[in-house]
This record gives sequence, C-alpha cells and structure tokens, in this order.
Amino acid sequence: MFREERGRLLASLVRRFGDLDLAEEVTSEAIEAALVHWPVDGVPARPGAWLLTTARRRAVDRLRRDRAYAARLAILQVEAERADPAPPADADADLPDERLQLFFTCAHPALPAEDRTALTLRCLAGLTTPEVARAFLVPPATMAQRIVRAKRKIREARIPFRVPGPDELPDRLPGVLQVLYSIFTEGYAASSGTRLQRLDLAEEAIRLARILRRLLPAEREVAGLLALMLLVHARRDARTGPDGGLVLLADQDRGRWDQQMIDEGRDLVPVALTGGPPGPYGVQAAIAALHDEAADVASTDWPQIVALYDVLLAVAPSPIVALNRAVAVAMRDGPAAGLALLDELADEPRLRGYHPHPAARGDLLRQLGRYAEAAAAYRAALDLAGTEPERAHLRRNLRAAEGHDPDRT
Repeated sequence: MFREERGRLLASLVRRFGDLDLAEEVTSEAIEAALVHWPVDGVPARPGAWLLTTARRRAVDRLRRDRAYAARLAILQVEAERADPAPPADADADLPDERLQLFFTCAHPALPAEDRTALTLRCLAGLTTPEVARAFLVPPATMAQRIVRAKRKIREARIPFRVPGPDELPDRLPGVLQVLYSIFTEGYAASSGTRLQRLDLAEEAIRLARILRRLLPAEREVAGLLALMLLVHARRDARTGPDGGLVLLADQDRGRWDQQMIDEGRDLVPVALTGGPPGPYGVQAAIAALHDEAADVASTDWPQIVALYDVLLAVAPSPIVALNRAVAVAMRDGPAAGLALLDELADEPRLRGYHPHPAARGDLLRQLGRYAEAAAAYRAALDLAGTEPERAHLRRNLRAAEGHDPDRT
C-alpha cells in the first residue's frame, strides 16, 4: 500500500509546495508516522488521505520554522486551497492522475535526458538508487550524483512544477516513455533481491501506459510501448517455477501465458507500425508478438526476429539491442555465428556490468563444447547477477559446464 500511495503522495505535494526535496522528506515522514500509529490505532478507512494530511502538516510546520519561506507559505496556502483543491479519493480512475502529470513535468527540456529519467524513476516511481543505476548500466554512486545534480538544476533554474501545455507534450513524450519502460524493465527483471520479478512495478507501468494511451491516442509509440509491455507481461506466470526459480523461454509452459493480454498487445502492434517510420517500442513489440505467437522456441520465426532487430539497430542503436540480436542470430544460424557477434561486444563499456552478456556467451560456448571457457563466462555472470533466481540458474549452468570439463576431473 505504501508503494502504491507514495507516488500519488509525492506528486500531490510537489504540485502543492513546488519543492521536490521537501516533498520527499515529508512523504517519508508521513509513512514513518503511519508505521508507528497504524499498528496501534488501526489502518484508517482512507489511508491515502491520512498520509496526505500528515505530510501536508509536516510540510507546513517545516516552512513555518524557516522564516525565509514565510511569505512563500502564505501564498501557497491560499493558492493551493482555493485554486487547486486535492482531488477526491474516489476520483474517476480513468482520469490521468498526478503522477503521470508529474512525469511530464519532470521531463523538462532544461534537464539532460538521462537526468530527467533518473530523477523521475527515483522520486516518482519509487525505485531505489541502485535500481535506477541498473536501468542506466552505471554504478550507484554515479547515479546518486546524477539525481542530486538534477534536483539542483531544478532549484537553481526555477523550473516550474506544472503540467505542460499541449504544444509541449510531443517534445517531452520520449522522456516519459523511457521512464515507463524503465519502470517496467525493473518489474520484469528485478535488479536485486530474492525475486526474479516485481509484478507491482510492471503492473504500475502498464496502468500508467494505458492512461497515456487514452491521453494521446494518435501517438504511435505510446501504442507500441503499451503493446510491448502487454506482450511481455503476458508470460509472467510461466517465467518462474513453484520455488520462484527462473524458467527460460524454451522451458516455459505456454499454456500459462495470458492469452487475453497477448491478444490486446497484438492488436496494438499494427497501430504502432502504421502511418510513418517505425519507432523503437513498436519494433520491440513486433518482436515480442512473434515470440508469443510461436508454439515453441524451435518454431519461432527467427529470421523475421533478426530482421526486426536489424531495424531496431538502425532506429535505436545500443549495445543491449546488439546483444539481443546476437542471441537471435545464434538461434537462426547456430551458436558459432552468435558467439562471434557477442565477442565483438566484449569491449563495450556499457555491457561490463550487465550479466546477460557473459551468461549468453556461456550458453553458446557450452553448446559448442568449449566447457572451460563456458565455465569462466558463467563465473563472470555470477559476479554481476543481482537476484537469487538468476544466480541459482547460473550456478546450475556452471556446474553443468564444469561437469564436462576434463581439466576439472
């Protein structure tokens, strides 16, 4: 419940007080107060309203103690209560909520693109700094500095916390889509912990993407992102076993995939790919649709998937796209062809902390009978993997490679 309410609470406080640091602090204080009072007094009928009232009082108390904010407080109190009343708790769920509005606000062009996304992920989506760092493939310390820098820029440049006008939305849309995609990615494959997936984050990203689709029905990349999320999230129940362990795509029970979600996603793919040059989310959605349509891995249309990755590399080149293309080439042309492409990425700085790269190399090396090299690759992946299900899977692969290595027997 705290995770669900935190984003709404923070967005409401930022809109009301115009101070991101203050909003973060009193949001945390309100949650701490709830942890003290609710076990004794019981959970209130409207938990969100309780938290918002508590946080507002904490914010007002802080501002009153600071004389420099006295005049500002008076103005804020009058304007906030008269012109911008808080929405009722039972507001229509179809209306865009404050979080999505604030996603656009934080996607201000005065901030560097990566700083905008990092700040929104940390402050509004509730991801931890290490989780945000993983989304950007950078060390947590680097990400912490980036978030501090973004907050300082907002404060010093006096960037207003307001909903952008219709003419501003197109320029800010790519940043908002990147935020939603990063939230979903963390939900699909958690960066740390005992669980492979964080379904709450994935479902929150889908919910916000649905709202965005209703807001901007003519934007093809919004349709593409929603389609991608639906087509990937449809496999959620089959991606882990009864013990929470990782189940690879080749071993998943496809009967457990959510067919209704797949159908909804597939219907959006033509919308995303029709009417202009393809965008990265639309192309990725088309790839996901091919996976979901196949009866098994062997019958998957790998030539078409490789062709789509070629398009994706042209539209949005990145080392991760190149890595995924290499794996698809291995499925189409054999492990040696895929391994050659993976080895070309060995010096790519953005893959040095990304465990799927050595893990994929280990899989292809093992298929080629190069067991000692496969074991070394699995050890490298183990040093980088963040969740226990991924580490357990890599340990099993490592034992299999070592069991075939004559130098270890």
